[in-house]
Amino acid sequence: MMNASPPFAADPDRVVFDRSELGLILSVYGRFVAAGEWRDYAMSFLRDAAIFSVFRRATEHPLYRIEKRPKLRNAQGIYAVIGMDGRILKRGHDLGQVLRVLERKLIRPVDD
Repeated sequence: MMNASPPFAADPDRVVFDRSELGLILSVYGRFVAAGEWRDYAMSFLRDAAIFSVFRRATEHPLYRIEKRPKLRNAQGIYAVIGMDGRILKRGHDLGQVLRVLERKLIRPVDD
């Protein structure tokens, strides 16, 4: 009999977000959903990156990608927020700091 791994076993060949990282990301995501800005998300766990993509509608290209790339730990930083056009909006070592670039987009001036 072969030794089969359980379906939720960690795959050492994949980069994933840990529970605290997902908590930070989902907190920002929830605020945008409540504001009616975002409606869907997708997660990809690849060999070199974990990617959380956010969408206005499920049929569109992602508005933003939040990426974790461990190989960049000693360079620009492990986390990045990337816009729809592929521009890196913020990169760094602290996920909370990197996500702040999105929160600025949620704050809008109130018209009188």
